[in-house]
Order: sequence, then C-alpha cells, then structure tokens
Amino acid sequence: MGLPDAPGDLSSEVDVDAFRRLFPLRFYERHLTESIRPDGRPLGRARDTTIALGAVASAEGSALAKIGSTTMLAAIKMEVMTPSMDSPDEGCIAIDFHMPPICSPIVRPGRPAEIAPVVSKQLSDTYFKALTSYMCCCSSGMINLKELSLVSGKAAWMAYLDIYCLDADGALFDAALLSAVAAFSHLQIPAVSLNDDGKIVVVSEENGGKLEKDAVNKERMKLTLKSIPFSLTCVLHKNYILADPTAEEESIMETVVTVVLDSSSQLVSLYKPGGPVLAYTSAIQDCVALTRQRMKELQKILDEANSGMEVD
Repeated sequence: MGLPDAPGDLSSEVDVDAFRRLFPLRFYERHLTESIRPDGRPLGRARDTTIALGAVASAEGSALAKIGSTTMLAAIKMEVMTPSMDSPDEGCIAIDFHMPPICSPIVRPGRPAEIAPVVSKQLSDTYFKALTSYMCCCSSGMINLKELSLVSGKAAWMAYLDIYCLDADGALFDAALLSAVAAFSHLQIPAVSLNDDGKIVVVSEENGGKLEKDAVNKERMKLTLKSIPFSLTCVLHKNYILADPTAEEESIMETVVTVVLDSSSQLVSLYKPGGPVLAYTSAIQDCVALTRQRMKELQKILDEANSGMEVD
C-alpha cells in the first residue's frame, strides 16, 4: 500500500517519532505553518542561555556558556612574548577551537570535525575585525592590544584562547563567541616585575606575591572591553526565519545566516555559507532585527554573570 500524500493522513498511521525520523522536513513544516517549533519555541526566540565565569581555575580567564544544549568552555592562558617590530607596543591573541568526540556523535575519534576549522575561522575573523575597528577608531573595537604591552619593543602578553565544544546542538559559533567574550570579561592579567637579569617575571603565589625588582604592573589587571560582539544564527526556509537553530534544524533547513553586531548595534560581520534559499534584503533585515534583540538579552546575561563574580 502506498504512503498517503497528505501529511495528516500519514501522521495518523504512524507515531510522531517515526514520522519525524522518516519525513523530518514535512514534520517541521507542519509546525512552521502554526509559527511554532517542535520544542515549543516561537520562530524568533532563542534557547535559554547561561554563562558561568571562572570555570577553569588554572586559567587567567574562563567561562562556560550554554545556549540550550550547546555548551562551550573557553579558557585563556597568558604568556610573555617578544612583540613584533611592526607592533612593538601591542600584545597578541591566538584563538583555537576544539571539537572532541564527546560533543557529538558525528565527530569521530582521530578525525577533526569538518565544521571545527570553519568556526575557528569565523571567530578569528570576528576578533580581527573588532581589533581593527579599535585601531582605526578609539571609540570602537572590543580589545585594545596596547593594554597587553609590558615593555615597549621587549615584552608583551600573548593571550591563548582555547574554546572546547562540549555539546554540539546547533548555533556553534554563537555559543563559541559568547564563551570567548565572557572569558575575556573574566580575564585577570597577572602581575609581573623585572628580575635582576632584566627579564619579565610573573608574580605568583609561590613566591609570596612579592615583586623581585621593578614592578611592570603591581597587581592583576582586567582588560577594558568596548563594543563587545554578539551573534545570532538563523536558518531560512521558504518564507520562514528560525532564530538560534538546533543541530536538527540546521541539518534539515540548510540555509544558515549568522549576523554579528557589537554592543553599539554596529554590524561586524554577516556570514551565509551557501544554501538553497536566497537571502533577500528583507530576510537579511529581519535577521539583523532579531540579532539586535538577541544582543540586548546576551548583554544582560553577561552583565549579570560579571556582577555575580563581583559579589562572590
């Protein structure tokens, strides 16, 4: 007996889970016509989001960010380096994104996940644009690399930012960027001094917190963050726009658009890696509007996390 054409006839013959597995797109389209998603969210609403600062005790800055089930752990380690001749008064930031097999069944041991270098490149590009805007205009940009300078032309900080995906359930870039921003907001730059040989020495608890000779910075410092970037990923399907998609939604509706805005609502980047749906101007404007609303939510969540750390 052939399968009925009407989704209603089919769903009456098989249970919901089987219908969802066999005909995922038709299953979602039935929900989209009612402007609701299978998890109960309206089309434009993001999943519940949390930030926990200081998740890694051995790091100078760290954060655990969760968007729905998608979970990212970001940690920053600081090392003293010799600055380049082109930028003698600036430090440097290196970003690495990791997807261990534990994060998703599609990630196999011994094989890097295909999306890992894509997310890593997006993160690097976003931070480069944020840093470039800071260098071009003092009133914008997230991080001033001059704050990472110790001794002009001789010593500066290298910030190694490692982001680990612990659960990959869609919108990976959004969660990775949020964890990175939160880790930088939690970052405390170590106190350093010059020893008798004229070398930079990190003041640690092991030496009693005593400065060996001349203080470069006498106490731990925090970076001044401006125009913090926040992002929102949407999937497009026909005339529908779904904000903050799950992994299942991304796999079924393959047209993805990611918008990055800074905290002053300026566009940092727009990313659309192909897909069958054309991104018309109206669709992009709707995605930007959703991102602007989401940015306010994320800024509030980040502020509350930082306020909680101050109270502790």
